[in-house]
Amino acid sequence: MKRNHEYFMNLAMDLALKAKGRTSPNPMVGALVVKNGRIIGKGYHEKAGSPHAEIIALDEAAAKAKGAILYVTLEPCTHFGKTPPCVDRIIKSRVKEVIVGMVDPNPLNNGRGIKILRQHKIKVQVGFLENELSRINEAFIKYITKRMPFVTVKVAQSLDGKIATYTGDSKWITSDKSRAFSHRLRQNYDAIMAGVNTILRDNPKLDAWFSKRQPIKIVVDSQLSIPEGANIFSKNSQVIIVTLPSLPGQETENRKILGEKAKILEVREKAGQINLKDAMKKLAQLEITSILVEGGGTLIGSLFDEGLIDKVLFFISPKIIGGKEAISSVMGKGVVRIDKAVKLKEVKLKRIGEDFLIEGYIK
Repeated sequence: MKRNHEYFMNLAMDLALKAKGRTSPNPMVGALVVKNGRIIGKGYHEKAGSPHAEIIALDEAAAKAKGAILYVTLEPCTHFGKTPPCVDRIIKSRVKEVIVGMVDPNPLNNGRGIKILRQHKIKVQVGFLENELSRINEAFIKYITKRMPFVTVKVAQSLDGKIATYTGDSKWITSDKSRAFSHRLRQNYDAIMAGVNTILRDNPKLDAWFSKRQPIKIVVDSQLSIPEGANIFSKNSQVIIVTLPSLPGQETENRKILGEKAKILEVREKAGQINLKDAMKKLAQLEITSILVEGGGTLIGSLFDEGLIDKVLFFISPKIIGGKEAISSVMGKGVVRIDKAVKLKEVKLKRIGEDFLIEGYIK
């Protein structure tokens, strides 16, 4: 393969992806220092608060960085956060050129880093693998520009769109391979969300089998009816219960008990129910940048009704459950006409065991 800018940017992106699921609320970033076609320094941002990718790569290159080219997947920062600005260190390194994958969407930066580097006579080129880099940091981009989490809906359903029988039985619709895939998926999100009916019916743990870092568990429960012995309160679990404010003088004993086990997040009401848009805004204020919604049909339908979903993952098992009283994967109000149906783009179809996975983004 020809060692051009895209070649090295691909390597930098691979480095960035080593920290997948661990950098929130920061983006994944990778960097390389290249001199005479040879990599002399590399690094990636491991987690929030740790050194940025550029700093690690430049430290590894040390004095050899003078006259070299720095490849970085995201525009270097100019502001103080948990770490100092990267542009200062880049200027000090005396690299001759910086190749930037994409401009930083953070309003605090957003082109300032590029401008400062050019003011210091460092050549800067921008725009390599932008589509790919935007995708790997899609949660960060939405969070930093809209102050809302990136919301993915994951459904495991039968061929006829059911997630449980009319008796409420739902274990297991999809295969072992699909469930293992789902657990690996969970470790890439800040939080897993479910409605209280899913907790009452299935009593899930909502943990990630293959990860030391467990996602936050969010339960949408307007009446605080979740049992105190529910499995989501398992050891070392961080739980948030999204609910409505209690009326003066109506503080229940259950609210006090649950408040010792979880963070009670009170949000505004909408037509007697939880205002999901307000809930998402308040969750973003807690630096939750990505949420994987795993049920049930009522919560998922309401999120679709409110236009709060960014991406879908539908695992479809070749089984037919039937029954008009069986629970559907997407409920809510729905649309009034077919031409108003939610449409997907960038649709992918994958076989997982005996199941099919349909993945796509909301148009």
